[in-house]
Amino acid sequence: MDFTFTEEQQAAVEAARAVFSDVAPDRAPSPALTPGAVAEDIDRQLWHELARTDLLGLTLSPDHGGAGLDPIALCLVLRESAKVLARVPLLESCAVAMAIERYGDRTLAAELLPRAGRGELILTVGANGRSGHDPAELAVSAQPYGEDNGAGDGSGESDTGDGETDGPAGGSGWVLDGVQSAVPWAQAADRIAVPAHTAGGRPVLALVPRTRDGVTLADQVSTNGERLAEVRLEAVRVEAREVIDAAGCWDWLRSLLTTGTCALALGLGERVLAMTAEYTGKREQFGFPVATFQAVAVQAADRYIDLRAMEATLWQAAWRISTDTGGPLPAAGDVAVAKIWASDGVRRVVQTAQHLHGGFGADTDYPLHRYHAWAKQIELSLGPAAAHEEALGDLLAAHPLG
Repeated sequence: MDFTFTEEQQAAVEAARAVFSDVAPDRAPSPALTPGAVAEDIDRQLWHELARTDLLGLTLSPDHGGAGLDPIALCLVLRESAKVLARVPLLESCAVAMAIERYGDRTLAAELLPRAGRGELILTVGANGRSGHDPAELAVSAQPYGEDNGAGDGSGESDTGDGETDGPAGGSGWVLDGVQSAVPWAQAADRIAVPAHTAGGRPVLALVPRTRDGVTLADQVSTNGERLAEVRLEAVRVEAREVIDAAGCWDWLRSLLTTGTCALALGLGERVLAMTAEYTGKREQFGFPVATFQAVAVQAADRYIDLRAMEATLWQAAWRISTDTGGPLPAAGDVAVAKIWASDGVRRVVQTAQHLHGGFGADTDYPLHRYHAWAKQIELSLGPAAAHEEALGDLLAAHPLG
């Protein structure tokens, strides 16, 4: 396989490294020492810097003020962000923006996407459903109302003056009821992409303003100490244009989110292995660096192999999503393989790092414990390895190879 990156993709990596070079992983309080969430808000300083350097619009078309790059470029930037535990909704906001541009209403895209690229509008998505085990779209129902069963043009919505709306005032649209749990960065988001199902079982994606009537947020806290939200929707009305009902939209968005999560796992794992190499190269026993001991070297080599497998499967999945290239299995198969390696691989990397650091790895003045908490969150996000092994098995049963 040749996963050589284009000049534009490499330029995005260099820009990202420049931005993240000033970010310390201990910018927020330690999750090990903080009851509840480590912070009330995202890292606004970093978010504005990402906007200033045009990294938030990296994957948007030039028509919306972006650079027109693909999901591979986004994954490259996410890989760099994970090395410093960047506390920003880079994956969620960019992924939802890409789904809007690819599948959404043209007028809504023109309204939202330039603002998203400038960092003025934050997007997030509820991808965990009620419990994290069942398909997310089944946790919320969508019922049409008004003219043409939700096919109207949304002209009945009134503007509140700040670019957001106070809800449909007539016309046609959809009514949403249900719950999405563990929605990342929801309290900071302006719109939440909510997957839902119609009476016929068809998945749709609603772009719901956080302040819309009927939307309530209950605080939750992630494994890494970040603030999540349980988003409840009670008879929430959205315009027809605020709902993307194009076939394949939610499946594509979920695949992109999962692949982006694999990129985060890879970046985090690479940073942790580098920390381990630095520590074991300096730590001496019996007059020799512990890195020269065979048992230490073999464990580090095994984790390096994990990272290379994570990398190869990540770029295969990102390439399938970016190019819509066919294959013996749907792109979801490559995404499942990437997530299996990412979930198991990042767990093994941080566990080995803790072991090779000894007691120093448990010191809360040293950042390794933060990486361990983030790794566990990434491992379980959008399904652990076992869930994707089951999904891959279903795909192989439906598409026999050979």
